[in-house]
Amino acid sequence: MLALPAAVLAAPVAPAQLSAADLALFDGVRLAGLWEMPAGQMAAERGSRQRVREVGAEIAAQHAELDQLVVDAANKVGHQLPTKPNDTQQGWLDEMRTASSDREFDQIFVDRLRAAHGKIFPVIGAVRSGTRNEVARQLAQEANQFVLNHMSLLESTGIVRYGALPPAALPAEQAPADSLQEAALAGTATGSGFSPTAIWGVLLIAVAVGGVFTYRMFRPR
Repeated sequence: MLALPAAVLAAPVAPAQLSAADLALFDGVRLAGLWEMPAGQMAAERGSRQRVREVGAEIAAQHAELDQLVVDAANKVGHQLPTKPNDTQQGWLDEMRTASSDREFDQIFVDRLRAAHGKIFPVIGAVRSGTRNEVARQLAQEANQFVLNHMSLLESTGIVRYGALPPAALPAEQAPADSLQEAALAGTATGSGFSPTAIWGVLLIAVAVGGVFTYRMFRPR
């Protein structure tokens, strides 16, 4: 038997196409770095509390590392990342710059960053658990560690206002599906050849046949 060249046998499998959730993760991580790095640098210089200054410097340094990770990941899959903060994030930076006092700055810095990390956290979890793309999965794994650490750092300042954070939201419950529908959808997903249309067709025929038999049994004699 003819042996294939080693280069052919070792050829890497192309990454699966990025989903909408994958793209949200790539862009979200990139955008976070674009505004949280300057925010952290401001905190390191302007924070009225020593802990806020320490946390700001640490978050800025870690986001520089995370930013490189997301840039490398995006290059692997050919995705173009944002190059500047969005309008909302730019507004947060302006809010910090115009804070009336250093103590007010501390609160704005902690409030904005803690809420922002809470928003990206569910996206990371969704991609980590369900993505088909190995590059996105690795990025989610790495970003998860950074975000968890950043939330802990911000909370270590002692001024997080938990009551002002958005309430935790669980995924909406799915309405119970008919077993035939479940079988049809499962067959479609696994490529077994069953389709919802075929299943419903069989179901309608069964109902029609049942109706005929019922009529024959109970019609007046």
